[in-house]
Amino acid sequence: MNRGRNIFSVLLFFSGLLLFSGCGSESGPELVNTERKPVIEPDYTDVTIPPNIAPMNFRIGEQGNYFRVKATDGTGSFSVDIKSSDGVIQFPERSWKKLTGGSAGRRITFEVFASVKGSKTLEKFEPFQMNVAEEPADPYLAYRLIYPGYYNWSNIRIMQRSIESFSEETLIDNKILDMNCINCHSFNQYNPEKFMVHIRGSNNGTYIADNGRFRRVDPKVESMPGGATYPSWHPGGTFIAYSSNQVRQGFYARPEKLIEVFDLVSDIVVYDVEKNLTYHADDGDTTSYLETFPSWSPDGRYLYFCRALQSTSQSTMELEDVEKIRYDIVRMPFDPETAGFGKTELVFNASANGKSASFPRISPDGRYLVITLHDFGTFPIWHKEADLHIIDLNTGESKKMDLNSSETDSYHTWSSNGKWLVFSSKRTDGRTTRPFLAWFGSWDNTGKPFILPQEDPAYYDKLMESYNIPEFVSGRINLGPRDFAKATANELVNAQPGDRGLSLSREDMKKAGTKRNPGERSIHE
Repeated sequence: MNRGRNIFSVLLFFSGLLLFSGCGSESGPELVNTERKPVIEPDYTDVTIPPNIAPMNFRIGEQGNYFRVKATDGTGSFSVDIKSSDGVIQFPERSWKKLTGGSAGRRITFEVFASVKGSKTLEKFEPFQMNVAEEPADPYLAYRLIYPGYYNWSNIRIMQRSIESFSEETLIDNKILDMNCINCHSFNQYNPEKFMVHIRGSNNGTYIADNGRFRRVDPKVESMPGGATYPSWHPGGTFIAYSSNQVRQGFYARPEKLIEVFDLVSDIVVYDVEKNLTYHADDGDTTSYLETFPSWSPDGRYLYFCRALQSTSQSTMELEDVEKIRYDIVRMPFDPETAGFGKTELVFNASANGKSASFPRISPDGRYLVITLHDFGTFPIWHKEADLHIIDLNTGESKKMDLNSSETDSYHTWSSNGKWLVFSSKRTDGRTTRPFLAWFGSWDNTGKPFILPQEDPAYYDKLMESYNIPEFVSGRINLGPRDFAKATANELVNAQPGDRGLSLSREDMKKAGTKRNPGERSIHE
């Protein structure tokens, strides 16, 4: 905590104790009520927070050089008093935990006062509240920090952060992995002991961690169009679904759309972790599709993914071609005993409404499906219009969620209890993605989203990196960068084709062999 900038005191307020013992008297400033709430950054007014969240520190965006905040728990029996000369309000962790602990299912009330040096008045703003849910969120988040851009692999880290404190640790740092690209972390049932990470480059492979031990495998078999990417663990832990994509970036002479990312070829495969076999998710349909972003249902009986008609055989695309590609949400029945699939079923027809869907994520109770909906294509991070939509899988009803903004809202994940969503949003500056959390009560009841709190409320203003693929984790991951560096010495084990065989059409094989311009990197391979 920055004690040099903040002058704070923590007082316990009981019944009958006044906040300002001299206000309005001859010896003190006159108390003036302002009939509005104070401006604070981040905007935490009226948000719903988990009871185990770290202190919700903020800055007061009002004039003055003397500020005071009184925070009172939901029972009215405990208060914290913070003083500041610069408007930065930082709560001691122990006092904050008492505030939230006494407010589960209730509200914390914040009273804000401000004054200018030499003034004879003390301004009091309307109180604001933070709602404290009864349900906690998973205690950790894992995410990738990467600079926004096109091909920047120079500094990539996968981090873990306790949401209950400000503790942040590096899991993987590509600086000690020969500057290889690291991406696509995925956990089995939120388990910190069982997860996987892709590494691209000289130490290439899919690194599967299981109770502190690593396996280094390559799920790709010869007939796949690209490497295995966009993973999703089957709940049983035996299978990981991937999409196999040849992804390209196009740069265009349009001010409103300078860059677009698209698939030349993409397919869904399933890797058997125990048998080292890769299967094609095939239902016998001979239509050419682009398939991506697999996601298992919580019971493991269905594999959801995004699918679009493959309408062109060109190995490069003009923007007009890319704008015609729109993905629907489909699912395939799955039998874990045989690794067999049934017929594909349409779940959400986004293309019929002139939209494209990405990132299907099913709530842990199997009732709701949250997707990212945007105008076209498969890479919503570059789409300002991208928003989160929710689908009731029992009724088929869908709607735009209340937690969206005027900027990009894209990648999202459910908490293990289904009461929280964490999602990536560019709403702070329109350029960098930040992690936002939102409480999910029901179809008609969601909380106002809030940005992941930091010890320094100005932290995000100084951070150039984007948060990529935020995932809830049920506990701390007891591994670090040097563990991954040691694992690069493990033998790379290549997967074998499953007994149904993998096949691509002749045209797809032609695309899969497309040559690049000198020095060009694919995004996923």
